Amino acid sequence: MNRNRTPSHGSRPQRPAAPHDTYPLGLRVAGRLVIVVGGGPVALRRVRGLLAAGARVRVIAPDVVPELAALVSAGAIERITRGYCDGDLDGAWLVHTATGDPDVDARVAGDAELLRTFCVTAGDAGLGSAWVPAVARTSVTDAAGRPAGDLAVAVTAGRDPRRAVRVRDAVVAGLDDGSLPLRAVRPAPPDDGDLSGGLPRVGRVALVGGGPGDAGLITVRGRRLLAEAHVVVVDRLAPRSLLAGLGDDVEVVDVGKTSGHHPVPQDEITALLVRHALAGRDVVRLKGGDPYVFGRGGEELDACRAAGIEVEVVPGVTSAVSVPAAAGIPVTHRGVARGFSVLTGHDDVGQVPGGTDHTLVLLMGVTRLADTARALVAAGRPADTPVAVVEDGFGARQRTTVGTLADIADRARAVGVRAPAVTVVGDVVRRSPAWTGPAAARSSAQGAARPAAHGSAHRSAHTAATPAVRTS
Repeated sequence: MNRNRTPSHGSRPQRPAAPHDTYPLGLRVAGRLVIVVGGGPVALRRVRGLLAAGARVRVIAPDVVPELAALVSAGAIERITRGYCDGDLDGAWLVHTATGDPDVDARVAGDAELLRTFCVTAGDAGLGSAWVPAVARTSVTDAAGRPAGDLAVAVTAGRDPRRAVRVRDAVVAGLDDGSLPLRAVRPAPPDDGDLSGGLPRVGRVALVGGGPGDAGLITVRGRRLLAEAHVVVVDRLAPRSLLAGLGDDVEVVDVGKTSGHHPVPQDEITALLVRHALAGRDVVRLKGGDPYVFGRGGEELDACRAAGIEVEVVPGVTSAVSVPAAAGIPVTHRGVARGFSVLTGHDDVGQVPGGTDHTLVLLMGVTRLADTARALVAAGRPADTPVAVVEDGFGARQRTTVGTLADIADRARAVGVRAPAVTVVGDVVRRSPAWTGPAAARSSAQGAARPAAHGSAHRSAHTAATPAVRTS
C-alpha cells in the first residue's frame, strides 16, 4: 500500500467497478486506522461495525449524530470537526464515505483510489473499490469443544443490498435451526492452558426430544445440536428424515425399539452414550416426543452425570398432545374436559379419574386395547365413552379410527390398526372430524344426556426460539 503519494484535488476513480467484479475476503482492521467521512446514521452503522472489529476509527464531519458524539466523548473514536480536505486519508488502511453529498463522496473515492486505499461509498456503490456485505455471525466451538470465535457468512448482491439482506436472513435461519452444518472439521490445536495431562477431552451428551416424527416439529435448539454432533443415537420414532442431512463422518447408531422387540437394551444404550462422550465425542440422543415423557431420559441423564459428562436436555413436542391435535382432538377444552392423564397402555388405567370430562391419553397400547377398554368400563367409565386411535401421527399413513369403549377394540381390529398409535378416551374425541357416521351416531344416541362438542381439526402453530445468530 503506497502511503507517500498525496492525491491531487478533485481526483476521481478510473472507472466504476462492474457489479460482479469483486474478490471476497475478510479484513483484519484491529488497531489499524480507518477513516469514516460523514456523521449521519449510515456513518454511525459503519463506525459501530469497525469498533466491533477493533479498528482505530477517525470520523471527519462538521456535524455528527448524538451517538457518534457520545463515542467521541468516551474516547472510543477520533473526530475532525470539519468537512473533508485533501490529505485527510493519509495513513488510512480503509475508507468509508457516507456524507450524503455525491460530489464529496466521489472526491473521497477518487483520492482513495490514487492512494491505493480501499474505499466504501454509501451513496453510489459503483464509485467505491469495496463493498460492505450483509453479515450473519454465530459463535462456534473447535473440535475440542472450546470457544472458537465467530462463524461469519457475508453476502453481497451486486448493487442490490436488499437482496443481500434477504439472502443473509435465509442463512441466519439455517445457522439458527441447524439445517446448515456447524460442527468443526479441522482438528483442534493444542491448548497451552490444558490441565488434563493429555487425557482426551470429554464430550457432551444432549438428550433431544424430536417431537412426533415430523422434521418440522423438532425445536430449533435440537436441530442445532444435531448439526454439531459427532454421534447420533436415534430411536425408531424420532424424525429420521433429519439424518439424511448429516455429514458422512457423523456416526449414526440405530437403537430403535418396537413392541416386544428391543434389539439394544436400555442399559446398553446408556453405555453407548457414556462411551462415546468419554472418547471426546459430542453425542445427540435423538428421541421421539419428549425425553421425559416415557422416554427414559432421566435414566440416561443420571448415568451420564455419574460418569462426569455434561448433559443438556432439550424438550420435545410430546406425542401425547400433538398426535391428538393432528387428528383435531384437543386434550382439554372449555366445558368438555378440564384435565388429562397420560399413561402407557401397560399401566393400570383404573387408577385415573373416571369422568368423561377427564381425558385419558394412552401411548404404546394398541395390542392391549381390548383389555384397556374393559378395565376402564369396570372402573366406572360409561361404555359409550368416545375413543379415538390415531396411527402414525404426522406421518405418511396417519389415520384416525373412532368408536366407544364398547366397540373400539373391534373397530381397530377390523381396519388393521397398528403401532405407532395414540389412543384418546373422553368427550374431546367428539371434536375430531373423524367423529361422523354410524359410530358417532350410535354413541350420541346412547349418551344423549351428555352434549356433544363439535368443531374442526386444528394444527397448532409453533414459534421458533430466539435466534442465536447475530446480523449486520
